[in-house]
Amino acid sequence: MAPEKLSRETVVEQAIKLADAEGLEAVTIRRLAQVLGVTPMALYWHFKNKDQLLEGMSDHLLREVTPEFEPDSPWNVRLRAMVEALTGVIRRHPALIGLLPSLKNQGVESFTIATNTALDLLAQAGFALDEGFLISSLLMHGVIALVDGEPGCPSAFTPEEAIEWRRQKRLHLESLPADRFPRVVEFAKTFATEPDVERYYAFGIDLLMAGVEAQAARPRPCAGWGRPAQ
Repeated sequence: MAPEKLSRETVVEQAIKLADAEGLEAVTIRRLAQVLGVTPMALYWHFKNKDQLLEGMSDHLLREVTPEFEPDSPWNVRLRAMVEALTGVIRRHPALIGLLPSLKNQGVESFTIATNTALDLLAQAGFALDEGFLISSLLMHGVIALVDGEPGCPSAFTPEEAIEWRRQKRLHLESLPADRFPRVVEFAKTFATEPDVERYYAFGIDLLMAGVEAQAARPRPCAGWGRPAQ
């Protein structure tokens, strides 16, 4: 690719592809330049270092997290849409898990927009700003845990290897003393078939949102988590 045709968007999109294929550690200015067929200097026009490149990747991916809402949609419907959008983008680009925890201290615009939107929705639900920030942070980490804990065998396995992996898991659990661990032994049967991944995510998001909605329905004092004004 000719350096003069190398846009910032092209660089970011190729970096995301590289992270998806080989992991976040593979994304370096030098390696990306090799993939694009240019010198590292051609990339420095857009990103001075790897940290700026990672911020650009984060900003690009997180644009999806603040979708268009129907103006009259309730706060919880709109917040759920954001949680679903974040879940979807991390599922497609799991390398983002390594970027999210550090974004609070960086100037990533799409992350700031998503945070501001979530705080506004939670304020509509009656939460104080510090409560809203805590909730939005816990939701983000909840989504990370949800994706990180997706059931099933390692993705690199062939269908035959996956069947054997589940069989070994089932046999291991069934070998436990049934008088001590009856529920665990019974659970072993679930490894006989592939897990319903979509049901897993739907249930997980329901669980996250149920907690927020339950807290919104509870009476709370006017003050937030901080000290009361003197």
